[in-house]
Amino acid sequence: MVGTPMNGRRLSYGFGNGGHDLGPSSTPPSNAGSDYGSFIDFTREDVEALLNEKSKRKDRFNYKERCENMIDYIKRLKVCIRWFQDLELSYSLEQEKLKSSLELSQQKCMEIELLLKIKEEELNSIITEMRRNCASLQEKLVKEETDKSAAMESLVKEREARLDFERSQTTLSEDLGRAQRELETANQKITSLNEMYKRLQEYITSLQQYNGKLHSELSTVEGELKRVEKEKATVVENLTLLKGQLALSTASQEEAIKQKDAFASEVTSLRGELQQVRDDRDRQISQVQNLSTEIVKFKDSSEKSGSELNNLTMKTHELETKCTLQDNHIKELQEKLTIAENKLEVCDISAIETKTEFEGQQKLVNDLEKRLADAEYKLIEGEKLRKELHNTILELKGNIRVFCRVRPLLPDESCSTEGKIVSYPSSMEAAGRGIELAQNGQKHSFTFDRVFAPDASQQEVFTEISQLVQSALDGYKVCIFAYGQTGSGKTYTMMGRPGHPGEKGLIPRSLEQIFQTRQSQQPQGWKYEMQVSMLEIYNETIRDLLSTNKSSSDATRVDNGTPGKQYTIKHDANGNTHVSDLTVVDVQSVKEVAFLLNQAANSRSVGKTQMNEQSSRSHFVFTLRIYGVNESTDQQVQGVLNLIDLAGSERLSRSGSTGDRLKETQAINKSLSSLSDVIFALAKKEDHIPFRNSKLTYLLQPCLGGDSKTLMFVNVAPDNASAGESLCSLRFASRVNACEIGTPRRTTTNGRPTESRLSYF
Repeated sequence: MVGTPMNGRRLSYGFGNGGHDLGPSSTPPSNAGSDYGSFIDFTREDVEALLNEKSKRKDRFNYKERCENMIDYIKRLKVCIRWFQDLELSYSLEQEKLKSSLELSQQKCMEIELLLKIKEEELNSIITEMRRNCASLQEKLVKEETDKSAAMESLVKEREARLDFERSQTTLSEDLGRAQRELETANQKITSLNEMYKRLQEYITSLQQYNGKLHSELSTVEGELKRVEKEKATVVENLTLLKGQLALSTASQEEAIKQKDAFASEVTSLRGELQQVRDDRDRQISQVQNLSTEIVKFKDSSEKSGSELNNLTMKTHELETKCTLQDNHIKELQEKLTIAENKLEVCDISAIETKTEFEGQQKLVNDLEKRLADAEYKLIEGEKLRKELHNTILELKGNIRVFCRVRPLLPDESCSTEGKIVSYPSSMEAAGRGIELAQNGQKHSFTFDRVFAPDASQQEVFTEISQLVQSALDGYKVCIFAYGQTGSGKTYTMMGRPGHPGEKGLIPRSLEQIFQTRQSQQPQGWKYEMQVSMLEIYNETIRDLLSTNKSSSDATRVDNGTPGKQYTIKHDANGNTHVSDLTVVDVQSVKEVAFLLNQAANSRSVGKTQMNEQSSRSHFVFTLRIYGVNESTDQQVQGVLNLIDLAGSERLSRSGSTGDRLKETQAINKSLSSLSDVIFALAKKEDHIPFRNSKLTYLLQPCLGGDSKTLMFVNVAPDNASAGESLCSLRFASRVNACEIGTPRRTTTNGRPTESRLSYF
């Protein structure tokens, strides 16, 4: 059956109905015993007629006829629905295939266009190269022509000179005897000029040949340029042809789609018949194989049945004996079963008891977990409160705190009991905070935040500053520096004694505490990143102690006085200090920092004086930058810990410095004098603070006049010879303790700083 086209396309669906057509109003005949093999086409009119069809009622009470009509109508609706479903599936498959083919053709077209672009770029590059070569050849030609003109001018001059010589020869012919020698020399000149003339003629001929060669090369280059332009034109023509072929391929593709729609019905019918033939063949082959296997099995069983019969008789006797034994065993097992059932009842009772106990324990565990969650919340809140109270206590104690430490007497410093110059008051108010220094029979009393006697250990000293170190992890800028004369124990206080773990200084112990606290705060959600930098100020020059470049770091002793890279100090509007080109190292453990400290100690400038075998000849600045993030509370902090070992003040009369040591002493005393000027200005609250008088005070500007928490260690030598210097140090420390600077401010950030070299003060 051929249906009418709907929307320009013929649609068909195969359905078995004994070869009868199903019209929109006709009832189908009975299909009992009929074969399925005809096709039904649905047009728009057929579908609309089927949907608008009304049942013909001859007898309104004949329900059987109404049911048959309704069943027939439902069957036709099912056929129509199936037809639409299969049609939609075929359309989707065709659409996917067409899309894939279109994508392939587009991809091929893009590849061709890309190849054409590449070829065009190559040709353009060749053309530009040819043009450059042509220009260079033209320049050479012009140069050769200028040389040729110069040679011609020289030749004309030579000819003129020859004519002049001939004229002089005619005039001098009268005095032949007297001018004979001149004539010989003139003849020699003539021969040489003739030879030069010949060489010039040969050179001119060679230039003419070279000029002709250049003209030939220029003509060949122009020919190649024309050929390349022709190739470009052919490529453009090929591109247009390919575009036309692409349009033709799209048109042919549309025609193929139409033909495919026409052949769809034939393919479906042939596939149905082929599948039916295959099923019949497979069914017959399986029947033949089953029969052959049954025949083989029957033959084998008939042969083995005789022998198996004898074996079975013997086995029956054996089984009878076993059955008797099994009956006895079953009776024993039944007795054991009764005993086990009794035990099971007892176990059930105990299981119920343990279940109730487990439920009670589970409730207890849930209560404990709730308590633990509350405790963790209280712990976080308590940690916040502790930080706030801790910072409040430090602010109440004063922004610049001063600790005094007296070193023990050295073996070569003999001092009698009557000659002690340092004593400690025993009153309750001054215990642990007061110190008295005797000089020329006069006592001078001082009071600081803490005073450490010579027997105080490194651990006791660090315990007093451990809370200040904690502030760096809480997001504050912290600065601790040691001040005192040469040989008073500043480097021992800050660095300790190498090779003696029990005598580690403040810097190693501070790092250990920071990394331990970092580890302990990880369960609370804190993550920290740390960076280290180390520098020294030597003779008012900044040196990078961690630089791997020897020429820029000046990682040598004082004896090598070569100048290094110039580092500049800059302060931004937020009170942060930056040192240009300073080496910054990311650290993850105490071992890494210890290695860097050892490297810096080997690079630091030291020298020998009469007051100290290994005297620090520079100001050492250790900076640890801390960046912390708490992902659970969205808190972000940024702290800085500056630990500074200042060079010792000394008098030239005692140190005996000369040469380079004299220059170092003058530079150290100048920078410390500038530091005292800054302290005096801060104490008097003057409008202008002279931070720029030295590199040291300019570097310490955020610590002395900003929002940093600052602590100064004043180190005192207890021997009689150092009484004057010790008194000056204590007076300076007392002025520092009286200074009031800005309130410390916690530094918080909204994200990771983008610059790798962060602020360091």
